[in-house]
Amino acid sequence: MTLVSGIVVFSIIWWIVLFVVLPMGVKVDPTPQKGHADSAPVHARIGFKFLITTGISTILFFIARYLISLDLINVGY
Repeated sequence: MTLVSGIVVFSIIWWIVLFVVLPMGVKVDPTPQKGHADSAPVHARIGFKFLITTGISTILFFIARYLISLDLINVGY
């Protein structure tokens, strides 16, 4: 796997994991202020979710890299 393909694979994994992690632990304000969305979270904790996403993505990336090195997955190079 080249550096560029590794970055692309990691980026794709990272975004997929982010969209899985984002809705976890969301608490909605029962009485939102006027002008705020009804579904807006009280505390988004986005920094923590980015850290969790990066950790999970790193583990999944190394698993994918191992499977690619065994030629079980072809990334087109």
